[in-house]
Amino acid sequence: MAGLALTCAAGQSFASPEQDRAAFIAVYRDKFPGVPLENYVDGALMLSTDAKSQFDSIMDFPPFQGDLDKGKRLWETPFRNGETFARCFANGGRNVAGNYPYYDSGGDKVVTFEMQINRCLRDNGEAEFKYGDKATMGIVTAYARTLSDGMRVDVRVEGAGALAKYEQGKKQYFTRIGQYNFACASCHMVNAGKILRTEILSPAVGQTTHWPVFRGGDNLNTLHMRYRRCMEQMRASPFPAGSEELNNLEYFQSYLSNGLPMRASVYRK
Repeated sequence: MAGLALTCAAGQSFASPEQDRAAFIAVYRDKFPGVPLENYVDGALMLSTDAKSQFDSIMDFPPFQGDLDKGKRLWETPFRNGETFARCFANGGRNVAGNYPYYDSGGDKVVTFEMQINRCLRDNGEAEFKYGDKATMGIVTAYARTLSDGMRVDVRVEGAGALAKYEQGKKQYFTRIGQYNFACASCHMVNAGKILRTEILSPAVGQTTHWPVFRGGDNLNTLHMRYRRCMEQMRASPFPAGSEELNNLEYFQSYLSNGLPMRASVYRK
């Protein structure tokens, strides 16, 4: 992994995406021997029996169910032309979220699930949602992603264009930023499993499977909100939610979770 980081810092890589994923998993298996790979979808909870027990209890009657209900209504409410969000996704939006992000060769860009929501709105003559708006984009994706719960992540990196975006996201993951001079990998690869203040640092594998999350039980956070908050904590200027930089970072990190089951909209303290 040290070699992987160095090649990223130099702006080049000699490993394939699948070799990267295998390298990450190897590092974590050395750090956390005996922890099944499936458990990585629980993040840091996999390292605390008490925290996982509390999580399971809360998820029996999630305090954020009201937000999921609002998201369902938004998902199912017809547009002015009579169409709905479900018509914009294969299988009505069921078992599709694990295929996102994907590379769009026509636009030479990574397309996230949230971008597909906005594409649906745009194609049906509706105003797009702001990526950082919890009351629209937040709640509709919080519900829509639950339609893919249990689906195995299957993010594809195929072709030179897709690989270029993947590599840009990978470089972002290993680039140190801000006054604290930390990278994503500083916490979630090098120091995964250690305690920072009162929090156990989670591994990168599995991290993208469960967003949005509800912190404290009712504070909705998307993955890009979390990225931005991490950057702020490093005292760096964060990229906007929905930016190319964060889309590529999500693309790289989502690939690391290939094969793991989705479980969206969960509790985090």
